[in-house]
Amino acid sequence: MRGHRATDRLLRLGAIAVACGPALALAGRYAIEGLGADPIKDWTHTTGRWALRFLLISLAVTPIRRFAGLRGIAPLRRTFGLAAFAYALAHLLIWSVLDLGLEPAALVEDVTERPYVMAGMAAFAILATLAATSTRAAMKRLGARWVSLHRAVYAAALLALLHYFWQIKADLLPAWIHAAILTLLFAARLLWRFRRPASGTA
Repeated sequence: MRGHRATDRLLRLGAIAVACGPALALAGRYAIEGLGADPIKDWTHTTGRWALRFLLISLAVTPIRRFAGLRGIAPLRRTFGLAAFAYALAHLLIWSVLDLGLEPAALVEDVTERPYVMAGMAAFAILATLAATSTRAAMKRLGARWVSLHRAVYAAALLALLHYFWQIKADLLPAWIHAAILTLLFAARLLWRFRRPASGTA
């Protein structure tokens, strides 16, 4: 039992270290190279990309656990999901505070006139809800509804991907790679449903 707890603790610490890696790398790069020509744009894009990546990583935990029989990695889904929310929050704050200066008119204009901003805001709203209900207390309080609620993570991933696609003007390859990964994760979920129709995991 102690061995399992130690392994779980090491896995979580490793996941936290991985989640902190991009932020530390970004800070280190600016400490060495300086802010550059357009740091706000760079920060916005970097945090947005990592929010999507960690969201996909969190979604990959369940199929890996199911098909490979690695039950011990289950808690990593929550860890990487919270990492996705943290980077999405940083992405939102950089855009709204540093880029737009929290100007209400500019914020409303961006949200209402740019579809990719609307998609991003919708994705963030879902992630915020899931982060707020990710605790054991919330699971106990919501009961069976918790599983249904947390299936919305797939909608958040799709909206985040649309947010990514709609704003890029060139070099679509990274976006298509993310789309392919999300498609594979959807396919893995469907395959498991056909194999185990009684499965109740989100």
